[in-house]
Amino acid sequence: MRADARRNREKILTAAARVFTAEGLDAHLERIAKEADVGSATLYRNFPTREALIEAVYRNEVSRLCDAAPALLAQKPPAEALRAWTRLFLDYVTAKYGMIDALRAIAATGSNPYGHSREMIQAAITSLMDACTAAGAIRTDIQPTDIGAALEGIALTSAGAEHRQQAERLLDLTMDGLTVRP
Repeated sequence: MRADARRNREKILTAAARVFTAEGLDAHLERIAKEADVGSATLYRNFPTREALIEAVYRNEVSRLCDAAPALLAQKPPAEALRAWTRLFLDYVTAKYGMIDALRAIAATGSNPYGHSREMIQAAITSLMDACTAAGAIRTDIQPTDIGAALEGIALTSAGAEHRQQAERLLDLTMDGLTVRP
């Protein structure tokens, strides 16, 4: 893919995530094209159907979330990186929440939009927790799957922008429970 085509595709995915989150799945694709500053033909060339766009947005959001783990670890102490990543997880869940019905419909057709997302997310959590454990910043009796389950629980009860403050408090509670106390 040419560099300009790659940039356009990325602009479409970013705009689509923002528009679907704000307006839901009934958002007009022309609105997404305008938000991405590309023509409708460019959008349809990259994503011939609404379902293809939704699936690509979801996969892109998962990749962004998981790619953030090593970047955060390079920029921050491990405990701060883990805490920052959990906030990104909330952003991801909020975006996914707006697309959940469409993702279910896509899955019902036999496609698997979720693919390896659970494994990718679990690997990101594991890398962050391993760094925290090595730094002596978190308890060693908690498994990455435990944190994954806690994050999923927070997401189930607090998904959506209107519940963001509650989700933040629940994340703080979870992270505080994970922290090693002197």
